Amino acid sequence: MSSTSLRLPKNPLTHSRAFWAMAAIAVTFPAISAVPSPLYSLYQDMWGFSDAVLTEVFAIYVVALLFSLLVFGGLSDHVGRRPVLLGAIFFEALSLLFFLVAGGVATLALARVVQGLATGVALATLSAVIVDLRPAHAPKRSGVVNGVAPLAGLALGALGCGLLVQFAPWPTSLIFVILLVALAFAAFAVWKAPETSALRAGARRSLIPKVGLPAHLRSDFMTLLPIMVAGWSLGGLYLSLGPSIASSFIDKDPYLTGAIVVTALCGTGAFVVYLLRQREPRSVIRFAAAWLCVGITLSLIGLQFDLGHLALVGTVVSGVGFGASALGSLGALVDLPHPDERGELFAFAYVVSYVAFSVPAVIGGFASDRIGLHDTALAYGAVTLVVSIIALFVASNRHPRQDSNLRHPA
Repeated sequence: MSSTSLRLPKNPLTHSRAFWAMAAIAVTFPAISAVPSPLYSLYQDMWGFSDAVLTEVFAIYVVALLFSLLVFGGLSDHVGRRPVLLGAIFFEALSLLFFLVAGGVATLALARVVQGLATGVALATLSAVIVDLRPAHAPKRSGVVNGVAPLAGLALGALGCGLLVQFAPWPTSLIFVILLVALAFAAFAVWKAPETSALRAGARRSLIPKVGLPAHLRSDFMTLLPIMVAGWSLGGLYLSLGPSIASSFIDKDPYLTGAIVVTALCGTGAFVVYLLRQREPRSVIRFAAAWLCVGITLSLIGLQFDLGHLALVGTVVSGVGFGASALGSLGALVDLPHPDERGELFAFAYVVSYVAFSVPAVIGGFASDRIGLHDTALAYGAVTLVVSIIALFVASNRHPRQDSNLRHPA
């Protein structure tokens, strides 16, 4: 489908209204992706599958999302933002229908695959259109929205789902009906929005994924690797096994508890991204690593001694580090020289991030079936703490002149 087949509506939204409509949709997609996290424990109770299967379903979503980013991430530059977003909304709605009729793990996995494909292309396109529509008087607003929206969406989706599961009827259905209505409004907003793409030729060539790391950027990228792995692997733990871990030693309202821990991590992260938006990226990385070290340590102590409130405090502290790690690492990547190589560089960064997000969680799921959820969480947290300490050491020992060289290459 090309954008020429989608005529502009007679009364399109103004750029200002379209900007905020796209910002709302950029929150909606991550929110939908976080909804299954509080439901995983409920699905396990209903269908009796193991933690290993749970994390496999989680990883399937990540693989589909990564594939979508790499293959369809640049498609809107060639065929238009509006048709690509409308397609993403259609497939997201299809995934919600699969969730509604799911009666077992197979349909749940299918729903997550379709959801991952839709979310990947949507996030890539929304990031572009938000930059396209940024107001001239506030050019940095698009960066703030693109940084805050994913984490805010994860937090709102998890908390909203947890509340509905705990207090509303039809715990495995109502949330998806509500989200289908939200997607209908999103489709209407996209239809009314102005087209912002230049519609370049080469749509087919854009579907060929290119992943690599230019040789002259490898040493700089390696200094970012520890904080990226620490932050994303911690996020993967919370969004996959986090609700199950929380409910294992906090008995009251287990499904809501699972939603609260995800919200505590991601919601805090979103708030921190907004607060630190003007900070220099490398200083944010040091800040992130320090807070991750403290937060993970508190969570491990709380988990070891069944101190639920301390573990929750540790989650909030870790959330500060989680948000700051995303902001700092992405900001540092933007600072790297050679703008014509940024697409390739960011594609590689996405691969690294989502591998860190999914693979440790899958390993944790299999370990949980063998040594138990409690011991697995302790081991997972300990490894993440070690990586965070390495990240702090690397960030603290980087000479300021290196950062200056990155921003002002010869």
